[in-house]
Amino acid sequence: MKPMKTKTLVLFIVMLSFGLMSSTCSKDDDSSSDDDQSQIPGWVQTAKAGTWKISLYKDDGEDETYHYTGYAFTFGDNNVLTAVKGDDTTTGSWSITHDSSSGDDDDGGSSGDVDFNIFFSAPPVLEELSDDWDIINITSSKIELVDVSGGNGGTDHLTFVKI
Repeated sequence: MKPMKTKTLVLFIVMLSFGLMSSTCSKDDDSSSDDDQSQIPGWVQTAKAGTWKISLYKDDGEDETYHYTGYAFTFGDNNVLTAVKGDDTTTGSWSITHDSSSGDDDDGGSSGDVDFNIFFSAPPVLEELSDDWDIINITSSKIELVDVSGGNGGTDHLTFVKI
């Protein structure tokens, strides 16, 4: 083989090897979140389909579900979240979003970087629900969420069931 062809061949093999090594050594964290991201439209439709109540709210392990007795929640169009208790109606906002920056606070649940976002500015009992929750599971009759606090490391659980 001629020296120029040998050098070209060696260079090609080195480049090919480097390319293979870099592709096999790269970390692909997005595979599960891509799957979950594709489920967002279905999860949104499920949340919007009906009225929900809170069947579980644990704040750092303490059961505080009783604070939400009598509340009915609707996840409406244009990200409007409505909470009704008796004659009192409070509006907030909600969304289900893909957030690639939230990967560090995931609890290892099924949702990867997908957040179920809830926001109320008042009253304090509803403000307590305001967070970017990780999705554990969403079915036609139940929405299970979890949040691991970045501050104290406590874990909160929130479950809605269809009324």
